[in-house]
Amino acid sequence: MVKRMLKYEAEAVDRVFHAVADANRRAIIERLTRSPATVSELAALLGVTVAATVQHLRVLQDSELVSSEKVGRVRTCRIDPAGLHNAEAWLTRQRTAWELRLDRLGAVLGDEAKESGR
Repeated sequence: MVKRMLKYEAEAVDRVFHAVADANRRAIIERLTRSPATVSELAALLGVTVAATVQHLRVLQDSELVSSEKVGRVRTCRIDPAGLHNAEAWLTRQRTAWELRLDRLGAVLGDEAKESGR
């Protein structure tokens, strides 16, 4: 039996899926998987303003996919895999539940095929 998600777990998963639903945010994540980057570098990558990039980064930070630190006037962003853990756990539970359902369906269909073969 699949356990029901706690409310905060569900909200965390919702934030991750909301964050990765946007192509610009996915581009930021992909870029940060290679190395840390400044907000200005990310803005140049996206071809948008620094202000727009900061808005995307807020969503990514709220979902715990990205972290950042400011040194002087430069904010550097890094990938933070913590947010992926909740989403990964949710996806694993879904996959497991569907695999069990499909296994049961396969067993039923196999039994029917054996019966019709008699």
